[in-house]
Amino acid sequence: MTFNRVAWIVAASVALATLAPAAGHAQGKYPDRPVKVVIGFTAGGGTDVAGRLIAQKLSEATGQSFVVENRPGASGLIASEQVAKSPADGTTIMVGSQTTLAVAPALYKKFQLDAAKELTGLAMIGISPLVAVVNVNSPIHSIKDLIAEAKAKNGTMNFGSGGVGTTPHMAGELFAFNAGIKWVHVAYRGEAPGINDLLGGQIPFMFSNLSVVKGNVEGGKLRALAVTSSARVPSLPDVPTVAETFLGFDAATWFNLVVPAGTPPDVVAKVHTEMKKIVATKDYQQRLDAIGMIPDKERAPDEINAYIRSEIAKWAKVIKDAGIKPAD
Repeated sequence: MTFNRVAWIVAASVALATLAPAAGHAQGKYPDRPVKVVIGFTAGGGTDVAGRLIAQKLSEATGQSFVVENRPGASGLIASEQVAKSPADGTTIMVGSQTTLAVAPALYKKFQLDAAKELTGLAMIGISPLVAVVNVNSPIHSIKDLIAEAKAKNGTMNFGSGGVGTTPHMAGELFAFNAGIKWVHVAYRGEAPGINDLLGGQIPFMFSNLSVVKGNVEGGKLRALAVTSSARVPSLPDVPTVAETFLGFDAATWFNLVVPAGTPPDVVAKVHTEMKKIVATKDYQQRLDAIGMIPDKERAPDEINAYIRSEIAKWAKVIKDAGIKPAD
């Protein structure tokens, strides 16, 4: 072996020894650059408001910028596919939801997202309970009354939602299956028009997100029959859950943070740990309550992944049983 070759090997070894600690240090400093927080809906909606709250809290916790980027379209699937194909280095995070990750993939044929395989869970953000509501002048005062009315209408009773594939729509179909009833889904372009028709007497009943109907319920214009979350909602403590009639019923909209599959475990652990601290703070919980959300139970990343898989299976069955046709 020549002297020059020996010198080259020694120099290379020294260089590698110098770089190795630096790389490990950089990895331990995550995030060492701005992080994109992708939201698959337009600004101002529930997903956007929750996402911006999380971005703010993570920026404060880490000292690094978490920058919101809205990429709306196809119930969040456009954003989901783009995020799934992003570098798996923690620099791109997405606010996922029940609609985007568990329902929409079964309704849009041209999208091939498999959230269980292509994305990895980081943390749960919270849940948005739905409320079963009727006009305050309705003769329906309870879930039992609602079921009796639907059966009396023999499949002709209407129920409204903010659109095909939305959580309120899915909740209505799951409820019908549990109750052994048939009814007609009226899909609106958003929940607000449906609420207007409910107030005006054009439709008899809706499932709607708590944040949308809370004001009308508290103002005495709508009557809350039940909430669809597994537990009662602190802001409506006297309103029962659907699960008190149908054991195990749970149809709240959940929100979480996900990253591309293959993201390093230390990055996943870092964000999860920070989020666990954030979710436990009183300020965070109060700000969630202000937008009609409540904290979800704490789940480890692997538990989030398992939960996403179970939700995909759950809602695929509802879609199939209800005969909901996928969109083109």
